Amino acid sequence: MPGHGVQPSLMPRGGLRVGLVAGEASGDLLGAGLARALRRRYPDAHLAGIAGPAMQAEGVVSWAPMDQLSVMGLAEVLRHLPGLLALRRNLLDAFERFRPHVVVGVDAPDFNLGLERRLRERGLRTIHYVSPSIWAWRPGRVHAIARAADEVLCLLPFEPPLYAAHGVAARFVGHPMADDIPLQPNYAAARLELGVEQDGHGPVVALLPGSRHGEVERVGSVLAAAAGLLASRRPGIRFVAAMASPALRERFAAQLAQHAPGVDVRILDGRSRTVMAAADVVLLASGTATLEAALLKRPMVVVYRLAPLTVGIVRGLRLMKTENFSLPNLLAGEALVPELIQEDATPEKIAHEAGRLLDDAPQRARLEARFTELHRVLQRDADREAARAVLAMAGRWPPGMTEAGS
Repeated sequence: MPGHGVQPSLMPRGGLRVGLVAGEASGDLLGAGLARALRRRYPDAHLAGIAGPAMQAEGVVSWAPMDQLSVMGLAEVLRHLPGLLALRRNLLDAFERFRPHVVVGVDAPDFNLGLERRLRERGLRTIHYVSPSIWAWRPGRVHAIARAADEVLCLLPFEPPLYAAHGVAARFVGHPMADDIPLQPNYAAARLELGVEQDGHGPVVALLPGSRHGEVERVGSVLAAAAGLLASRRPGIRFVAAMASPALRERFAAQLAQHAPGVDVRILDGRSRTVMAAADVVLLASGTATLEAALLKRPMVVVYRLAPLTVGIVRGLRLMKTENFSLPNLLAGEALVPELIQEDATPEKIAHEAGRLLDDAPQRARLEARFTELHRVLQRDADREAARAVLAMAGRWPPGMTEAGS
């Protein structure tokens, strides 16, 4: 960690010590919530590792920039591999000097599981926060997770039993997004904020083609064409799109110009939660956004498209282990929302499913009720529950309990 080394003489020895390693923005937010909950119980706790701005604002000392871990895709990882391996070696040495009661790897499994396994081999306790999607993709990873983590903290209630079948300790802590989103969202306020009030106007359809370049390339064009079909069939319908970055906004605008010429689509930077809350129906790429839409109680059509080579590998090796792929359907254990994957994800089918939801008020009411049930299941104060698990592993729960020699 050039320029970010940790001096052994500066390592604290007293009090609670927790290592935290996050590798991307979503993990930084999870780690920040955990750090905040830990400090509520132990204000003088020493928290250190790799942290982004949100975690650092909660007092986590970062020994290296988090963006060193924020690489994606095979080519990117290969190019950065020497640096990633050096970073892991330096982290191992730094944690040995820090001697934390627990090290928590926050998501980023490709990096953190290898780090956690080596830390356990050196006698440190480890927790992996956020289960990889073993229920859908490469279930054999459970064996690597078993070697890496003393315990897995799961965001979804059906995950711990999967680990129990392999003798891996895991607990459901709830989902922070379910704590953050009100059980009864204020749809009127969202519409007012976007200037799409419903009175006397047509329905609002939200378009979310994804947060990564590859997603938008594969999903954006079919969502754009579906919007064109809906606009031709339903005069007065309105469209609002939420894009994760200016570059993705520009790409989606080009797709709209090509596949839905003349259709008025308001494109916003960010604000995806407000866009979804203001919509009557959401058309979106599969991913965490589908859970967010469910927590907002919004009807949706989920689209999942992979690169052709990836599809061939997945199908050929039978790596996909679930019939449903969207989080609302996985949580419900039933096909609550329409899923359109690969060849089925056509503009015609997307427009048909969207139109069906717009016309079926009783179905929209049933979805809202079912989504509310799922919301209650996930709403457990995840930050508090994760902190409780960390403190229990450290022998510091309830507060006031101490370890000999700490």
